[in-house]
Amino acid sequence: MAGNGSTVSEALLVLEDGRTFRGEAYGAVGTTVGEAVFSTGMTGYQETLTDPSYARQIVVMTAPHIGNTGVNAEDDESRRMWVAGFVVRDPARRPANWRATGSLDDELVAQGVVGISGIDTRALTRHLRDRGAMRAGISTELDAEQLLARVTASDAMTGADLAPLVSASDPYVVPAVGEKRFTVAALDLGIKTATPRYLAELGVETHVLPATATAEDLLAHGVDGVFISNGPGDPAAADYAVAAVRGVLEARRPLFGICFGNQILGRALGLGTYKLRFGHRGLNQPVLDRVSGTVRVTSHNHGFAVDAPLDRPVDTPFGPVEVSHVGLNDDVVEGLRLVDAPAFSVQFHPEAAAGPHDANPLFGRFVDLMTASKDGAAVTPPPVVESTTGEKEA
Repeated sequence: MAGNGSTVSEALLVLEDGRTFRGEAYGAVGTTVGEAVFSTGMTGYQETLTDPSYARQIVVMTAPHIGNTGVNAEDDESRRMWVAGFVVRDPARRPANWRATGSLDDELVAQGVVGISGIDTRALTRHLRDRGAMRAGISTELDAEQLLARVTASDAMTGADLAPLVSASDPYVVPAVGEKRFTVAALDLGIKTATPRYLAELGVETHVLPATATAEDLLAHGVDGVFISNGPGDPAAADYAVAAVRGVLEARRPLFGICFGNQILGRALGLGTYKLRFGHRGLNQPVLDRVSGTVRVTSHNHGFAVDAPLDRPVDTPFGPVEVSHVGLNDDVVEGLRLVDAPAFSVQFHPEAAAGPHDANPLFGRFVDLMTASKDGAAVTPPPVVESTTGEKEA
């Protein structure tokens, strides 16, 4: 369906290797290009659409039935939808949920997101898994040859510096819930609204700063810790964020990074990053915490990863760093931990919007680091701590 749901338009999806899928327009009509990736989440499509980490990407949903719970203002993870395009197999004819305030189709139209429905998303996903994520286009107005020319002329994700495009232009503050225990500066590389909300529930006041904020900006006003958010693009293009993180590490202020923030911390420590063949996107990724030996099911959205050895720590200007978490599907680095400094990061999303809550205690670990730092105790990430959320966390 397209437009107001009463008019059906044909739509075309073309991959950069020439493979073509034909279906019906879903959402806005027009033409869009981006990197085609697939997400295995069976729920949480609204959080996916509004996650800034998906900027300039055409998201293929592997779950066949999308839109059945409609949309509502409470589940948005940012101020708008960021995806370049949206691909589904069977869109819901109408929403059926008590929280819904509108239909997904209408919201896609309102926000100008061009999509396609009625195609074999299983075949498309298998193609992307076998050949790798690649540029693609969706159109209701161009033929296959014209669309392919548009796709091959578009920018690749490698080398893309996208964080400043999705970041807040001005600083803002998310107050603590109840008594304020700590003040944190968050580098907004594409932060989701759930992250400062979780910190607020732990008594943290979060000052969210634009992506290009310097170390001096992050450390101003005597903050107790620094958070580095998720975000889109190639970490090798974000030298400004790397420089900021190095300044925070030099100040030995507690630091916690997630997703893109994990990659930025890796680069700040002198490690490399690389593009994954098709990435990790979904709510069901098993990750091993190598310190505690526990396995957590986690929410992911990343197409790049940190290049670090799994069998030994690596010396850095800030002391040894070790791989703390590993993806069990492919042994990708999913977390870093400085051995002698108060800094750690994970590649997944502990705020789990949407997704499982296995990793939520990591926010408590961050609070514990700030507590130890404030008390003048040892401030290295502890092997096992009792987090302030009341859960034992490694």
